[in-house]
Amino acid sequence: MLGAGLIGEFYAQSLLGHRSRDHICVVYSRSIERARSFASRWNVPRATNSLSEAIYDTDAELVVVAVPNHMHEEAVLEAARAGKGVLCTKPLGRNASEARRMLEAVEHAGVFHGYLEDLVYTPKTLKALDTVSSGCLGKILWVRSRETHPGPHSAWFWDKTVAGGGAIVDMGCHCIEIARSFIGKGIRPTEVVCWGATQVHPIDSEDHAIGLVRYENGAIGQFEVSWSFRGGMDLRDEISGTEGTIWLNHWLRTGFEVFSSVGSAKYVSEKSESSSGWLFPVGDEASALGYTEMFKDMLSGFENRSAPRETFYDGYVVNAIIDAAYRSMETKRWESIEIEDWRGNTESDRRAPDPTRQALEMFDDNHIVIKREILPDGTRRLILKNKITEETISVIEA
Repeated sequence: MLGAGLIGEFYAQSLLGHRSRDHICVVYSRSIERARSFASRWNVPRATNSLSEAIYDTDAELVVVAVPNHMHEEAVLEAARAGKGVLCTKPLGRNASEARRMLEAVEHAGVFHGYLEDLVYTPKTLKALDTVSSGCLGKILWVRSRETHPGPHSAWFWDKTVAGGGAIVDMGCHCIEIARSFIGKGIRPTEVVCWGATQVHPIDSEDHAIGLVRYENGAIGQFEVSWSFRGGMDLRDEISGTEGTIWLNHWLRTGFEVFSSVGSAKYVSEKSESSSGWLFPVGDEASALGYTEMFKDMLSGFENRSAPRETFYDGYVVNAIIDAAYRSMETKRWESIEIEDWRGNTESDRRAPDPTRQALEMFDDNHIVIKREILPDGTRRLILKNKITEETISVIEA
């Protein structure tokens, strides 16, 4: 385990005990005191402040990278040289160039690699993805993903050089990959338009941003991120398709609400701003944030020699989208997404018609169904468009 901070704690909580055979054999931190404290809490036999010592530990089969963003490339490249499988927390790199080098390193070394994007593994998200894959929502048109809170816990997040950016690189990476997962990873993201600004905090990075990612099939992924949102952490997703809609609320207003006039000295939940008044505890944070299912997928893939749901390639694509978002913030226009090695659908795949959808929309040889609806009296009505004259008419459906 490389890193003994908040993420390292969540990872340890999620790794240990769930499959009964996994354990952490060595922990690294830049602070030997923090490494030893982590080792004591989680019964880790060895603690070190040497990155290479941890990576080359003879008992370690898999390296988990949970250090600040500016150290990801160094850690991943060293793990690849050591021939170790490697899992890296989000974002993969501070930019697409770093992410690309990491991807090339693990693929050249032939080692297992996983991108630790926890929010695509939350129980609600996994259930929603199954619903979408079954066709219940039809073609996905729009995915809106929101993550906002008052700001990160650690000081390094606020340093643009160390982190690679602000709220977009910190949280937009989650939102972008959530949208990709619902729209379809085989659908190429083509361009981004993004607004971002430093609204509250005295920093060089953006603490608030909103962006639109356009995909080649016409779908839109929307991300909303903020380090200036008050009231805790707000994690919400909306998925809209031609045949249905899904709304997800992962953190606030999830059915567990407590009111206390005197307050509590105990931890409530991540990014909670208060311990009195109305509180929104989370029953199992590691599970609710996706960490538990994420590591089950990663470790099972490592053992079975199969690719996990999220790989370094996914991290690279996300970084490429983020790079375009930052360019758009400067130019104030749509910016193309530069992906050097696209591995998704071909042009013919993208343009292939959907015969099922076409059949459903056909009323007769001359008319296409625009909308079906049920009126208050139970009558079913169709709104039709004439393919030749383009005139629209309403008819009662028998």
